[in-house]
Amino acid sequence: MRVSLHSADLHYGGGLVLHTASSGSIPYLKEIYLRLDDGETIGVGEVRANIAYLNGFVEGTVVECAAAAIGAVDWTHDPVDLIASMADWGEPLIAPVRALIDCALHDFVARREHLTVAAWLGATAEKVVHETNQTLFWSSFEEFLAQAQTYVDRGFTDLKVRVAAADFAEDLRRIAMLRECFGTRVKIAADANGRWSAMEALEKLDALAAYDLAYVEQPVPPGDWAAVDLLANRSPLPVMLDESVATPDDIARICAYGGRIFAHLKLVKLGGIAPTMAAARRLSGAGIPFMIGQMNEGAAATAAALHVACATSPAFAELYGADGLIDDPVSGVSYMAGAVYADHASGLGVAFDAAATHLIGDYSYG
Repeated sequence: MRVSLHSADLHYGGGLVLHTASSGSIPYLKEIYLRLDDGETIGVGEVRANIAYLNGFVEGTVVECAAAAIGAVDWTHDPVDLIASMADWGEPLIAPVRALIDCALHDFVARREHLTVAAWLGATAEKVVHETNQTLFWSSFEEFLAQAQTYVDRGFTDLKVRVAAADFAEDLRRIAMLRECFGTRVKIAADANGRWSAMEALEKLDALAAYDLAYVEQPVPPGDWAAVDLLANRSPLPVMLDESVATPDDIARICAYGGRIFAHLKLVKLGGIAPTMAAARRLSGAGIPFMIGQMNEGAAATAAALHVACATSPAFAELYGADGLIDDPVSGVSYMAGAVYADHASGLGVAFDAAATHLIGDYSYG
């Protein structure tokens, strides 16, 4: 098996700037790619490295841990066996690195069996396509409204507003304007990225309830389960947790709320496709609404989340990550009429141009 690690800095066109209450302004996406090649089949995984505001790991740490992990994997084992046993051998690895390896293994195995990853996971639909929301980042009021109109004109009817980056009165003004412009034909949600205390959250959720939001995401800091308890009992709107959802124990806690708290599942937090599938099945079995989502990421990472969504039928999906990238070395993901598509091909349905990346390391095993 030939194993290579690559990186690339990706940028959005059209003047889009990523800016949330927790991240600040982000000028580029630092993506890491893992390529597996046994001479007959190629598999590719991708993870974003500059997301310290989500997981606490700085960009350099993620890259270093990924490079170190390559030598810790016994690549002489069959990839199917590596997936099945990853909960054991991958336990010491940080979650983004587990996700990187897990996605490459899934792409490889599905390609080898001439199946899409979604089909390998059990999806029955032939096409790999799913509706997705779009997020409205912090920007000027005029840019905010123009971006919203652009998304609606493109067929997106599910918009999530990043709040808590400025004065709350301004957040309310923007959400009110969306409701005025688009009425009930557009679903609106808000994401506070954990910036409010429990009592602040209750006050603000009461104000937001006037706009019939689908949910408010992560209103309180991750790890503050006492605050979540309070919101589960008193919030007038559905509350969805994102940064709080990283382990099986977190999934168990959410199941215990009996549907009063929703979950946002991301491969980069849970450690890849396999653990995300396990979490989705557990939530589904308990009747808990959940979202399959992602960070702003390139096409390979987006495709991985898309295939999981196709295999799990989530109540919500956030798969906009690759939309508008102008220098992505991965192709095969497209957006049309409010949905995201992967090419009808085996594996993740994407193609990786290694020549358009920076080579971190290249190794041979077996």
